[in-house]
Amino acid sequence: QPSVPDYYMIRPGVGYIDMTRGFNFDTADGLRDALDALHQRNMGALVLDLRNNPGGLLNEAIRVASAFLPAGQVVLTQKGRNGLNDRIYRSNNPDPDRTPLVILVNEFTASASEIVAGAMQDHDRATILGVPSFGKGLVQSVFPLTQNTGLALTTALYYTPSGRSIQKPLDAARFGLGPT
Repeated sequence: QPSVPDYYMIRPGVGYIDMTRGFNFDTADGLRDALDALHQRNMGALVLDLRNNPGGLLNEAIRVASAFLPAGQVVLTQKGRNGLNDRIYRSNNPDPDRTPLVILVNEFTASASEIVAGAMQDHDRATILGVPSFGKGLVQSVFPLTQNTGLALTTALYYTPSGRSIQKPLDAARFGLGPT
């Protein structure tokens, strides 16, 4: 299914892009096509809908955020316990879209969609509307085991450009790791 299933003008000058289905291999291309079509209809402002978006491919989240951020701006940092998994992801877009932007989020907006919303918010590139998002900002590495199985282990966390962790704090007591 396309990750940008619909886009249209919600009123003269205001475009809407539905990105509620997750980030897959063609998300950034679908966004670019939608932006081009809406600009041809004289879009002067944009509503990007990330409600219920469960996330998906990290590289597509970076590309989506980069559509609106100039080259060199930080989209996301990744930090692990020992520094081996630390990375900084930056926009490489020399000509970003500068349309005024509102992003819709809800409690089911997670992971890659939170990366996009966080980058836009931290760079004062968009107004975020809705309720607090899901809070899924874990980097997981899969270590192969026998019999076509594997172990997914959290090896780092994602942070917005200003240094806010995307991961919602875990309730340690719920996992038997602290006081109840």
